[in-house]
Amino acid sequence: MPTPDVPNQPSLFTRTLDECRELYVSSGNLCAHEYPHLIAKKGDDFVQLMDDLHRALVLKVYFNVCEADRKWTEAEQFMAEVLFEHLWGKRLTGDNLRDASRKAAEDVAKLKWYSLIRPFDRIVPLRDRIGTLETLVMRLANLVARADGKLGDKEAGIVKSIQAELQHHLRQIPIDEPTQHDEANAASAQAIEKLKVAGTLRVPSAATSKESKSDGTRSVPATLAEALAELDALIGLDRIKHEVRTLTNYLMLQKRRGEAGLPDTDMSLHMVFTGNPGTGKTTVARILGKIFGAMGILDKGHLVETDRSGLVAEYMGQTGPKTHAKINEALDGVLFIDEAYSLVFQEGQDVYGGEAIQTLLKRAEDDRARLVVVLAGYPCEMDALINSNPGLSSRFNRVLHFDDYSPVELARIFGWLCERNHYTLATGTRPKLLVGLAELHRRRDRHFGNGRAVRNLFEHAIRRMANRIADIRELSQNQLMQLDAADIEFDGLPSDHKLDTSDDGPWRFQVACPGCKHPTKARGSYLGRKVRCPRCEHDFLAEWGEPVQSASPAE
Repeated sequence: MPTPDVPNQPSLFTRTLDECRELYVSSGNLCAHEYPHLIAKKGDDFVQLMDDLHRALVLKVYFNVCEADRKWTEAEQFMAEVLFEHLWGKRLTGDNLRDASRKAAEDVAKLKWYSLIRPFDRIVPLRDRIGTLETLVMRLANLVARADGKLGDKEAGIVKSIQAELQHHLRQIPIDEPTQHDEANAASAQAIEKLKVAGTLRVPSAATSKESKSDGTRSVPATLAEALAELDALIGLDRIKHEVRTLTNYLMLQKRRGEAGLPDTDMSLHMVFTGNPGTGKTTVARILGKIFGAMGILDKGHLVETDRSGLVAEYMGQTGPKTHAKINEALDGVLFIDEAYSLVFQEGQDVYGGEAIQTLLKRAEDDRARLVVVLAGYPCEMDALINSNPGLSSRFNRVLHFDDYSPVELARIFGWLCERNHYTLATGTRPKLLVGLAELHRRRDRHFGNGRAVRNLFEHAIRRMANRIADIRELSQNQLMQLDAADIEFDGLPSDHKLDTSDDGPWRFQVACPGCKHPTKARGSYLGRKVRCPRCEHDFLAEWGEPVQSASPAE
């Protein structure tokens, strides 16, 4: 039985195991349905592989930590019961539990860490989920290490080593480049196969089928309402949302006219997205594909992302076939070309890039009923690209500009990441975030990362939090899931920049009542709490607020 010191630990342990499975299976579904060109296996096989990787990962975390002190306590045995029930769908006790644990411990010792998390490093669309992966692994490690309510020196060392493995493999190895892990990958793949043959990863077939579909990810939503709801759920981007809905309404009108036997207007759906990095261009392109798929304009509605390297070859005669191959992948969906301006060099003649553009223009016209092409990049460079070629300007005449996020919108993205990963924010964290993000926003240039910068800030914060709690001997569930102000570190600010966001400091945060819209300047400690509007006396949650400097702390 779990110790009285941590009564909620088993439920959190179970929930974390389930979330780990959901992360891996949903990632497998995402790749199988929306990025099949990025994986070698067939869709269902890849989803099953991801499920197997999740099973091996949780086993490796559990046994690595448990074996640190060469003891198997009563609380750790209870966790093993929960773990095997998660893996096999049945509870093991007594000799059955001991035998299964001994064999599983021997088998997972053969696995390399990188093989278990490799998809999140090597498959670019999954890199957005690295923060979630690190969160779940470190949460599992901490829960097992503190199964008895306290943390021993040996368990603390193992937890730190697991964190070091994650940071090494997920951050220091370039994407899409050969790595020193090829040999380890081959050995680990053989070990995974041995686990399957030995039955360590065995689950009832019915459970496997159910788990493979648990996320429900698919390339096209069941209804148009789903796709539009996904659009509306995005933070900020009000102007983009309006333009997409206007286009959707127009297409629905044309569809009704066609059904009524009236002539419709032949229009090109190819688009140009302009904006700085991290402003949501790829996300909106993916949702557009789902909208077009749900409306029957595109049969699949999937998204294929590429750039110059995916279209232009190194040698004469290879660019045309390479561009055609990429377009063929995107047929019945959306082809998203990032940094499209790089297809034409600003100085000198670019024969290969020009060939790619001519191939793209012809296919965009010939296959306009089966293909939507989105060209994306910095505003000035994209204007120059479109104006450089009459064919581009005539076919890509719909331009959507993505503004930088405001500091409050950036903070809301951080809050969304916390909610998604079950983190809470301690008092003092929200005001520090807002003031720091406002300063980064003020100093930004066109290379400012926007949403990507916030994701990096979040991932850095959870690593700092993991370091902070690593040596805390008695850790509550709240401490395991709470980000403190000390965990937030703004690398882009000079070392002498001070973030005094205490109630006695100079910063206040303007929040507006959702009822009467009356603006109020609140102290930082009020953020994240319910407050009362001084005008209409309506209670509302002051989640975030625009940072403003007060003339005096008394304000």
